Amino acid sequence: MTNVKQRVQELRNLLQQASYAYYVRDNPMMEDAVYDQLYRELQDLESQYPELVTPDSPTQRVGEKPASEFSSVRHNIPLYSLENAFNLEELAKWQERWQRYAPDVKNVEYVCELKIDGSAIALTYKDGVLVRGVTRGDGVTGEDITQNIRTIRSIPLRLSTETPPPIVEVRGEAFLPLDVFEGINREREAAGEALFANPRNAAAGTLRQLDPKIVDRRQLDFFAYTLHLPGSEEQETVPTLKSQWEALEFLRDLGFRVNPNRKRCASLAEVEEYYQYWDSQRRDLPYMTDGVVVKLNSFSLQEQLGFTQKFPRWAIALKYPAEESPTLVQNVTVQVGRTGALTPVAELKPVQLAGTTVSRATLHNRDRIEELNLHLGDTVIVRKAGEIIPEVVRVLPELRPPEAKPVQMPTDCPVCHQPVVRPPGEAVTRCINASCPAIVKGSLNHWASRGALDINGLGEKLVNQLVDSGLVHSVADLYQLTLDQLTNLERMGEKSAQKLINQIEQSNTQPWSRVLYGLGIRYVGTVNAQILAQQFPSVDQLAAARVTDIESVYGIGSEIAQSVNDWFRVPSNQTLINRLREANLQLAGEPKVASAEAKSQPLQGKTFVITGTLPTLKRDDAKKLIQNAGGKVTSSVSSKTDYVLVGEDAGSKLEKAQELGINQISESDLLQWLNE
Repeated sequence: MTNVKQRVQELRNLLQQASYAYYVRDNPMMEDAVYDQLYRELQDLESQYPELVTPDSPTQRVGEKPASEFSSVRHNIPLYSLENAFNLEELAKWQERWQRYAPDVKNVEYVCELKIDGSAIALTYKDGVLVRGVTRGDGVTGEDITQNIRTIRSIPLRLSTETPPPIVEVRGEAFLPLDVFEGINREREAAGEALFANPRNAAAGTLRQLDPKIVDRRQLDFFAYTLHLPGSEEQETVPTLKSQWEALEFLRDLGFRVNPNRKRCASLAEVEEYYQYWDSQRRDLPYMTDGVVVKLNSFSLQEQLGFTQKFPRWAIALKYPAEESPTLVQNVTVQVGRTGALTPVAELKPVQLAGTTVSRATLHNRDRIEELNLHLGDTVIVRKAGEIIPEVVRVLPELRPPEAKPVQMPTDCPVCHQPVVRPPGEAVTRCINASCPAIVKGSLNHWASRGALDINGLGEKLVNQLVDSGLVHSVADLYQLTLDQLTNLERMGEKSAQKLINQIEQSNTQPWSRVLYGLGIRYVGTVNAQILAQQFPSVDQLAAARVTDIESVYGIGSEIAQSVNDWFRVPSNQTLINRLREANLQLAGEPKVASAEAKSQPLQGKTFVITGTLPTLKRDDAKKLIQNAGGKVTSSVSSKTDYVLVGEDAGSKLEKAQELGINQISESDLLQWLNE
C-alpha cells in the first residue's frame, strides 16, 4: 500500500507540472500521449483505492453531477470595484487626489495591467489546496461556484510550492479567449440558439452553468492579478511582499497565469504611453480588454491611502472609449431560423461603428425588447459588442416621437402564420410548424453548408426558389430533383442544372459525421457531431441509444443527449432518415474510438499556429482537427512552433514565421496529412 501511495503522489506531481507547463507557461514538458497514459494510470489506481482520492487530484477537475443551485457566501475579504477614468485628464486628477493623502511621497512607481473583459472571481487555498471559488457578486457576497472553477485548467488545484501559505486569497479574472468565444457562437448558431453578445457575457454565463461538464467544454482561461495572505506576518514560510509587482511574480511562482503585458512605470507619463500603445495594439490580443488598470506599486503606500466608501484610492481603471453611436430605429423585423427561433432585428438608420457601416442590430428576444421598452422611431445607442456583434445598448426615451408605438413580438409566425410558442424556461419564441418555409429553407442552407454536406452551387437564392416553387419540402427532396425541374427555374440553364445535380449526388459520399451535423439537431455542432459519430458508428446505433448512453460520452452533456434522443423519437425525422438511406447517404462507417492509443495521431508532438482566412475550414474547426490528430495549436509564433497554417490575408504571424525559418503549410497540406 505504501508503494501505491507513493506512485499516486508521484503521478499527481507529474501531471500538475505538465498542466502548469502547458496551460500557464505555454511550453509543454511532455507529449500528449504520455500525459494521457499517466492520467489513465492515476485514474486506475484511484479507482482501485478510492480512499486515496483527494480534491486536488487532476482526475477531480470536472465533477460528475450538476449542481442543483449555487449558494450565496460571504467573501473573506471584500472585493472592491475600481473607480473609472475615461481619459488622460481624469487620470491626472486621480493622481492629484491620492497625492493629497500622501503629499510627502516621492519617486512613485505605478504598475499597469491590461483590464481583461471577463468576470472577477475570488479563490481560497488552504495549505496549498483550492477549497473555494466565488463570483464577485456585490463585492461582499458572491456565489460559490467551486465546482466550475476547478474545470479551468490555468487555475491550479494545488499551489506549486513545497511551503504553501496556510491560507491565501487569490483574485483574478476568468475570461474566454476570442477564438473560443467565436467557436462557441458558431456552435450556438448551428444549433439554433441565441448568440452571446460578447466574451464578457459568455464568460459570466458559463461560470453560472450548473453542469461543470459544460463549463469544461467552454475552455475558460484565467489571469491572477492580486492576492491576500491573512496572518502572513506570523508565518515564517510566507514571503514578505512589499509591492504589487512582487505579488504578481509570487503568483506566477505559485502556478498562476499573470498577464505577460504588465509593466512597471516610473511616472504618469509612462502610464500614458502604455495606455496609448495598447489602444492601438489591443485588437491583436487573443482576448478582449477594455482598458488599463493602474495601481500604485508600493503596498505600504496603498495601506496609507486606504479606501473610499466604494473604491481603493490607490488604483483606477483607465477605460478605452467604447465605440458607440446614436441612431434611429426605422423598423423591427423578425427572422425565423432553421430551428424555428424568432429573432427580432432592429433596422437602423446606417451608422459608422468600428470601421464598418451598421444598419441592423439584434434585439435577441422578447425579454430584451421589454427591458429596453423599445418603440418604433426611438433614438437608440448602438454598440458593436466586443467589436463583433452590433447591439442596441439603450434607448433615449426623451427623444421619442409622441406617436411612437411600442415594439411587440408577433403571436404568429411571420412566415407561415401559424401560432408561435415560448417553451418553459426558455427566452426564445419559436415556430413549431416543421413545414414552415423559413424552417425548411434554414435546414436546406445548413445541409448544403461547408461543414455539413458541402453542396457547391446550392446557395440561399436557389434554396428560396426550390422551396417557393414547391419542389423541395425537406433535404431528402434534393436527391429526387430532375434536370427538367431545375431548368424550369429562373436563371437556371441546363449546364448549371446538371452541375448542381452532380454536386448533390456527390454529397452522398460525405462521411456519417457530416450527415449527422447536417441534420441540424439542436445543440449538435461540427465537433459534437464528430464525437457522436465516433462513439455511435451508425445512425441506427445513435437512434437506439438511451439518453444515459449518449451523455456518458466525454464532451457530450445532458442537454445535448436529451436533444439527440428527442430528435430521433419524432416520426417525421425517422421518415427523413429512411429517405436519406434510400438516397445512399453515408449513415454509418466511422469506427468508435476506444482509446487514445487506438486513434491515429499523425501530428503527435507538433505545434501549430494558424493565421489568415482558410479556404474552407473555419479556424476553430482547423484547430480541432489538429488537436484530434495529436497536435497542439498556440496563438503566437515562437522558436518552438513547428508549422504555421497559412490562409489568405495572413499578417504579422506569417512574417515572424518567415524570420524564424518556420515551415508554412496550406489547408490542403493539412488535410492531406490527416487523410494519409
